[in-house]
Amino acid sequence: MRKVYAALAGLLLAAAVVQMYLAAVGAFDKPQDDSSFALHTMNGMMVIPVLSLVATAAAAAARAPGRQIGLTVLPLGLVIVQSLIVAIGGLFDDSTGNTTPLSLAILGLHAVNGMAVIGACELVFRRARRLAWPKPEPRSQDAAEGSAVPAS
Repeated sequence: MRKVYAALAGLLLAAAVVQMYLAAVGAFDKPQDDSSFALHTMNGMMVIPVLSLVATAAAAAARAPGRQIGLTVLPLGLVIVQSLIVAIGGLFDDSTGNTTPLSLAILGLHAVNGMAVIGACELVFRRARRLAWPKPEPRSQDAAEGSAVPAS
């Protein structure tokens, strides 16, 4: 089960990296319209949350430490923050729906939080790999020689 968890954590990290790629695709789409960020929105609102929840269930089934289980659900929480940033930023648009300096300052946090999502996913994946494939404890020199202690 730990290897399944590690694989799901890897998919979660891949989805987070793809999310940044899709943001760039939307930003450079011309002419830009409501569909420019459709794939970015779908990946961020559906794929990442579902993978986060499934990976969290796998972490629990794999008997991962509680902190690791909590870290695995963190990307879902950060995605919720992403939606809040967009909603709050929109509240400060002007009466014609155009952004203002304040709304832009708030909306800029969307990119910063996006980097936090990737960082959280990377940490989850790294720890999941360690859990699935632990490195053997190094043997001490004494243990290798039969615990013989030289006489003085």
